[in-house]
Amino acid sequence: MRGSGMMLAAAAASAIMVGAVRAQPAPPPEAPVILVQAGRLLDRPGQPARGPSTVVVRDGVIVEVRDGFVDASAWPGARVIDQRDRFVLPGLIDSHVHLVSDLGGQAGFLSAITENLPTHAYRAAENAEKTLMAGFTTVRNLGDDGGVTLALRDATAEHRLAGPRIVDAGNSISTTSGHMDSRLGFNDDFRETVRHDNVCNGPESCREAVRLQVGRGADVIKIATTGGVNSRIGAGLGAQMFEDEARALIETAHLYGLRVAVHAHGADGINLALRLGADSIEHGTIFDDETLRLFRQSGAYYVPTLSTVNGYIERLAADPNAYPPEVLPKIRWRISITGQSLARAVPAGVRIAFGTDAGVSKHGRNADEFALMVQHGMTPMQALEAATVNAADLLGLADEIGSLEPGKRADIIAVDGDPLEDVTVLTDMDFVMRDGRVYRDDR
Repeated sequence: MRGSGMMLAAAAASAIMVGAVRAQPAPPPEAPVILVQAGRLLDRPGQPARGPSTVVVRDGVIVEVRDGFVDASAWPGARVIDQRDRFVLPGLIDSHVHLVSDLGGQAGFLSAITENLPTHAYRAAENAEKTLMAGFTTVRNLGDDGGVTLALRDATAEHRLAGPRIVDAGNSISTTSGHMDSRLGFNDDFRETVRHDNVCNGPESCREAVRLQVGRGADVIKIATTGGVNSRIGAGLGAQMFEDEARALIETAHLYGLRVAVHAHGADGINLALRLGADSIEHGTIFDDETLRLFRQSGAYYVPTLSTVNGYIERLAADPNAYPPEVLPKIRWRISITGQSLARAVPAGVRIAFGTDAGVSKHGRNADEFALMVQHGMTPMQALEAATVNAADLLGLADEIGSLEPGKRADIIAVDGDPLEDVTVLTDMDFVMRDGRVYRDDR
């Protein structure tokens, strides 16, 4: 009896175990396949475009790229996206934007004190959507406003809001009375009420300023080693930071594994940053021979931001008093000299990444930069490389974006016409996919 009871107990336990195995949920079904059919395909900028092709996408990731228009019957339930009459290429990347606003001059200055943070947040969301619809699926936002774009970064990452993938710098850093000092232009009664924890003086203060942005969740650190065109101070555009301060900023950022983008116009401030290991120079309006040597030696990227002149010209055409007297001479200088550094950088082999400074120019018109890049010495293919593979490398995202290859994110755009013949066709976007999600298809 005892042996019989033990056998019954063992059988019951075995049945329970089998039942438990059977009760386990089935594995989730594979995500459906999306087939993007392209009339022409620039899957790897820098290499020749392909003819009719199909990009196979599953769960937001590119699975493979095939020649010809693939028969969907190989994947039951596959969705076909017909772009057979269009030129298909990777989502574009703008390495220098300011999503919070594109108000400039006096209007932008007043908005900082007449508008509240929620207003800026809504405007940033609107600008993010404009940017995505223009075909820019990733941006590097180089200047936050009270955490607005840091929060927007997280919202667009989860596709809760329509917008590009955002790499964010938090608040940009400069010395007191430098380009990032928001107190410039205010009288003494208001100066100390304006937030200024992003300014530093001396190495210890500068290390603290970087660590503050690290703690806020910044993905990259932006600093200013020179004056700025839009700064409300007539102190010029040369160096406005000592070497020990710049070294403290750059070394501290690198200590935390973050790259450093440097706003710099004058050659003295550019060369200072390059000697100390800056990862990119933004604007870079004046180069000398030493600048070119340091770029080649360091491998840093140059982000020209030529489009700023479009914003200046348009605002001044609408209102000759759009900018205060201390700013206007700098704007006229910037307009007169724009593109000269790029014309020297291209034949010298400097690595170039696409960036517009949108916010100074208008959001949603980021692709206007392409025509200026070609005008000042780049071929259409070089300009496209700057806005895809080069920018992806600068942002540390080369394994995820910048080309249409297996394993990378399905960031795909399409236009009528051939951007390798005429880059201006990129200003009229027809199709935008980000992470396998279609946000625009003008059919």
